[in-house]
Amino acid sequence: MTISTPVYCTREAVKSALDVKLTARSDAQVDGAIESASRAIEGRLHRRFYPVQATRYFDWPNRQYARPWRLWLDTDEVISVTEVTSGGATFAPSDYFLEPVNSGPPFNRLEIDLDSAASFTADSTHQRSIAITGLFGFQAETQTAGTLAAGLNASGTTANVSDSSAVGVGDLIKVGDERMLVADKSMVSTGQTLQDPMTTSAADVSVVVTTGSAFVVGEVILLDSERMLVVDIAGNALTVKRAWDGSVLAAHTGSTIYALRALTVVRGVLGTTAASHNDASPISRHVVPALVRSLCVAEAINTLLQEGSGYARVVGSGDNQREAAGRALRDIREQAYIAFGRKGRVRAV
Repeated sequence: MTISTPVYCTREAVKSALDVKLTARSDAQVDGAIESASRAIEGRLHRRFYPVQATRYFDWPNRQYARPWRLWLDTDEVISVTEVTSGGATFAPSDYFLEPVNSGPPFNRLEIDLDSAASFTADSTHQRSIAITGLFGFQAETQTAGTLAAGLNASGTTANVSDSSAVGVGDLIKVGDERMLVADKSMVSTGQTLQDPMTTSAADVSVVVTTGSAFVVGEVILLDSERMLVVDIAGNALTVKRAWDGSVLAAHTGSTIYALRALTVVRGVLGTTAASHNDASPISRHVVPALVRSLCVAEAINTLLQEGSGYARVVGSGDNQREAAGRALRDIREQAYIAFGRKGRVRAV
């Protein structure tokens, strides 16, 4: 399988933590574990950690027992709002507040400015009488992640990028106003060839290229059938770790250099629309809270190890052998819940 819905860590992060080598079978297994972990996190913390552009509907009056100027958003917490209507009437932005003002987003309620003439009303029915259009979710923080290395039309599903180290499988990226989900990565020619021969020695770690600035530290390159990890760049010499990701040491002469810069993407996700994008368009990557990311990695690793043991994983040996207690996993679950879990509202009587 490939990742098809937003997740909270990348395939690369889990495989690195487990030191799993590249195989098609392990990719599918890791993707499945990440998907399961992400959905379990949403169930445990009662919120989603990715942004969705959408319109949400609310009854009015409803059973929230709130003040008549206050609408609790509950699971539909919002990052920003573009339009609010009630009973068919559109509110001006000055008619309402998003709260809590001092700590949001996310905002968990919308309150009418009592100094305005606006009010929540029902139309022909109280059902779905309030509509809020905006960006829903926990946060929309992003980091720069290179640029497109070629133009991308509205129907294309392969995005060539300038920096393969900045984006992993499972990442949510944004180009222009469009969000895309990275479902897989594959090799593409960099247009450069090896300038000096390399031997089969693991100590031979210098890959001489014509343009060193076209590469970045942290990306994986391919010469013939050997993968290498770029750990440093000095001029036109790349310092690498040889035989990376389960590949085999080999000699190379004049080899074409490939890099993991072709992203297989799911287009126009989370309420956005697929569009055409020019070469060199900036790419940004959605940032998941660090503790949530760590929990996703831990949950995925636990699933993979349990699958490998038939869900009977033990630690120790001989008389000291015992069932794996998973105390560390429980600790990180508790930390994540304390920091990011959406708690129930309590109404005083």
